[in-house]
Amino acid sequence: MRKIRVGLIGFGISGQVFHAPVMRAVATLELVKVTARKAEQQALLKERFPQVEIALSADEILGDEAIDLVVVATSNDMHYPLAKRALESGKHVVVEKPFTNTVAQADELIALAKERNLVLAPYHNLRFNSDYRTVEKIVRGGRLGRIVNLEARFDRFRNYLRPNAWREENLPGSGIFYDLAPHLIDQTLQLFGKPQAVFCDLAIQRDYAKTIDNFDCILYYDNLRVSLKGSMLAKEPTPRYRLFGLNGNFVKHGVDPQEALLRAGQFPDEDPNWGEEDPSIYGTLHIVEEGKDVLEVVRSERGSYPEFYQNVADTILGNAALMASPEQARDVIRIIELGYQSQLERKVISAEGQLIAY
Repeated sequence: MRKIRVGLIGFGISGQVFHAPVMRAVATLELVKVTARKAEQQALLKERFPQVEIALSADEILGDEAIDLVVVATSNDMHYPLAKRALESGKHVVVEKPFTNTVAQADELIALAKERNLVLAPYHNLRFNSDYRTVEKIVRGGRLGRIVNLEARFDRFRNYLRPNAWREENLPGSGIFYDLAPHLIDQTLQLFGKPQAVFCDLAIQRDYAKTIDNFDCILYYDNLRVSLKGSMLAKEPTPRYRLFGLNGNFVKHGVDPQEALLRAGQFPDEDPNWGEEDPSIYGTLHIVEEGKDVLEVVRSERGSYPEFYQNVADTILGNAALMASPEQARDVIRIIELGYQSQLERKVISAEGQLIAY
């Protein structure tokens, strides 16, 4: 079996939690080199991935002719330049979200990948969450009738600023509107397609914070409104998703278990029940069906981040098409840009970037 040799640029939380352990579950991928400058990163890498070579710079990965696939898991301001260099070096590329900071950057990377006939994949891994997959099943299943509203949240609680964290600095792509909102936007686009218009209220709420730590956005469709929210001050959990249809509602509390397991140091390939939710957080469907009031608990779909990397490997080998394409990621960044325009002008903005009355 041919192995795809992988170089991982970035071994912070993203590389440690969401990439290295996940790609280990894919037999056709071989992680061979990882950038790790800090002593604690190097120690962790040796402990958990002893076969992997430590690199002190991205150049050591980009210049390695034996590496087939480069994963960019750095601060958001470095996604575009490193992905561009990797493509120019003839490497396939996976880019952590946000794919880029601007649509112009996204378009350039897409064109370059096509020119070089290389795979370019944005890491929209939350499509592979148990909670989202369950929402998708409910939407596609039709029992709610026509969907009129989706409310989705992605919250954290940290009422202080983390020292020396790039996400807390006023840098291109920092703040939770770039960090967390892309997941919710991507999921919305997968469910309902592109919206007609966008309104966003972006705020800095914590003392001494330098970048966005609260977002409240509405995406407008024909006969449908999608409300996406995120906060760094959400101490009490709220429903992750609420769907409103002509026949009733679906409410989903709790979150997919994969992130917590990965942060605890577990590997997906060592757990036969990976991605299965505890029944205590299954969602509830409450509808009127055939004239009767129906209330039922809906078993959650199974989450599986390794499916993302399996699909990337299969695409590189010519056996599949990308499930998460760079064109789809570009559409997410377009919504981000429209959101900032809406915040600046305090108006609803059409998909073409024009002010409209809605």
